[in-house]
Amino acid sequence: MPFAGQAPRRHCQGESRVTSAREIFTARAASSILVFDGGYGTAIQAYKLSEADYRGDLDLSLDQKGNNDLLSITRPDVIGAIHTAYLDAGADMIETNTFSATRISMADYACEHLVRELNLESAQLARNCADAAEAKDGKRRFVAGSIGPTNKTLSLSPDVNDPGYREIDYDYLLGVYREQCDALIEGGVDFLLIETIFDTLNAKCAAMAASEAAQASGRDVPIMISMTITDMAGRNLSGHMVEAFWHAIRHIKPLTIGLNCSFGADLLRPYLAELSKAADTLVMAYPNAGLPNDLGEYDELPEQTAELIKAWLDDGLVNIVGGCCGTTPAHIGAIAAAVAGRKPRIVPKAAVRTRLAGLEPFIMAA
Repeated sequence: MPFAGQAPRRHCQGESRVTSAREIFTARAASSILVFDGGYGTAIQAYKLSEADYRGDLDLSLDQKGNNDLLSITRPDVIGAIHTAYLDAGADMIETNTFSATRISMADYACEHLVRELNLESAQLARNCADAAEAKDGKRRFVAGSIGPTNKTLSLSPDVNDPGYREIDYDYLLGVYREQCDALIEGGVDFLLIETIFDTLNAKCAAMAASEAAQASGRDVPIMISMTITDMAGRNLSGHMVEAFWHAIRHIKPLTIGLNCSFGADLLRPYLAELSKAADTLVMAYPNAGLPNDLGEYDELPEQTAELIKAWLDDGLVNIVGGCCGTTPAHIGAIAAAVAGRKPRIVPKAAVRTRLAGLEPFIMAA
């Protein structure tokens, strides 16, 4: 069903019988490795924008430089150009510029009142860029609504002297995520991507909000989930190992499960292999361009990132691949060239077992 106000989609040859983003995406992922976009912070920094660029005509009480999500309203030309650069580089899917577009994160800039507008405008902007790319060659491009983790955690206390204290509760965070999801869906995203997850309970809360928002909209809006690892032991901040994390959220039935940020492609590989073996759904991974140098910059060249990702392909670890911090359209172009013609990971069938989701996985016989 098309989004209200949009014309029904035209599909390229071979996709004419398929009507939903879920079906088209799944069909394409069965025969090829799909390409996601890359970093937005790095791309935005290259424009060397001023406070006036960020603020625009908005009457805001605090400085806004660094509030990258706001640029979807004040400098949509910049965000649109970044979207288009990734699409031109070979991305099959781009994400909205909404990683921090929640009431919690926007409170740092006194922009809570702009949350709905930020998500709606960002989704429409990404949708327009994706549709423009599709109009050129008839190949469907997808838009994922980016949902970041916020800077609050449901599982951990910010006060080491009061381990039982929480800054927020589940119901409040659910409402925060629901506000974002509603606007992203209204703006026309194909998927909702809950990414850079450091707290498994936050992810479950975001997934509930996404599911409720999709149901309320009457649209099929699949959920994508991506975990970030915080140490070389392979755990997220709330303590879950990769496989345990999968068991904890498998009931959500995400269209994709994956890893992002954390490390470069080389260091991420063993954790990706663990997830690829366990997950009976599509696997998506988008690593950083290596590790940052002493100045916080990323030195890994596009060709180096692509070469490291080829090792993933040789082992059949991924279905969708892109980039995170430090990656640019050049990195995505190199990745797109590397995956062209390569066979995707085969999604395994899960044996019937009892799987318990503690901080580490525990699997028993059926």
